[in-house]
Amino acid sequence: MPQILSGKEVSLSLNEQIAARVAAGKAKTGMVPHLVAILVGNDGASQTYVGAKEKACQTVGFDSSILRYDASISQDELLAEIERINQDDTYTGLIVQLPLPNHIDEEVVTHAIHPDKDVDGFHDINMGKLAKGHPGVKPATPYGITLMLKHYGIETQGKHVVVLGRSNIVGRPMSLLLSDSSETGNATVTLCHSRTRDLASYTRQADILVVALGKPEFVGADLVKPGAVVIDVGTTRVEDTSRERGWRLTGDVLYSEVAEVASAITPVPGGVGPMTISGLMMNTLQAFERKYA
Repeated sequence: MPQILSGKEVSLSLNEQIAARVAAGKAKTGMVPHLVAILVGNDGASQTYVGAKEKACQTVGFDSSILRYDASISQDELLAEIERINQDDTYTGLIVQLPLPNHIDEEVVTHAIHPDKDVDGFHDINMGKLAKGHPGVKPATPYGITLMLKHYGIETQGKHVVVLGRSNIVGRPMSLLLSDSSETGNATVTLCHSRTRDLASYTRQADILVVALGKPEFVGADLVKPGAVVIDVGTTRVEDTSRERGWRLTGDVLYSEVAEVASAITPVPGGVGPMTISGLMMNTLQAFERKYA
C-alpha cells in the first residue's frame, strides 16, 4: 500500500505553527492578521470554500471578515470595494472568491487587489516575482503542495517532476516552485497539457506526478511510473446515485488503480484541498510579518 499524503494531517501541524507565530506577533504589536474575503452571488461551492477559510482563520487566531454581495453588483462597485480594502491598513489580506458572475472580468478584479494583500498569489506582480525566483506571495495551492512535500520529507532535488495541466492557478506556478532553487525545489520539471503528444511517455518518467487537469479519473495506472509520488489536485463533483446527496468528489487520478503502483498518493477529498487553505493562511501570516517585522 502507498503512503497516504493527508492534507488534513499536515494542516493540523501547520495550524499549530501558525498559531504560535500569531501569538508572538500579537504580543509584539497588539494586532493579529486580518483576512477579508469577498463573496459575490450564491454559488454553493464558493460559500463552502469561504466558510472553510473563515474556520481556518478562527483556528489559528486570525481576524476574518466575509463581505457578501448580490450577483447583480456591478464591476465598478466591486472594484471600488476592493480599493477601499486596499487602502485600509486593518486588513492584512484580501481574496475575491472565484468564479464571479459573467458580467465581471475576473482578470480586472484580480489585478485590482494590491500585490501585498493578494494572499491568493494571483496578481501579475506576484507571478512575475515567482517566475524570476524573487521573494513574493506564492499561489496558495502550489505553495500548499510544497508544504506537504516538506512535511512528509519527499525529496525534490534532482527528481523528475511532471506537472499535468498548465493553468495560471496551479500548473504553471507549480512548475516554477518545483524548479526553483529552494528546499522544495531543484527538480527537473516537465509541463504537460492537453496538446502534449504521447502523454504516457512523459508521465511514466515522473518521480513525482502532479495532476491538475480538472478531468475526473483521467490518470490511470498506465500513466504512472511504479513507485512515483502522485499529487492529485483535481476536485470534480460526479454523479453518484448511491449517495443521498447524489454526487461525490472525485480527483483527476483513478485512485483505486494508481494506489496499486504509487509509493505515495494524495486522496480526494482530504489531500490537496486542506493544503490550499494552509497556503492561504501562511501567505496571510507572512504578509502580516513583513509589515510589522
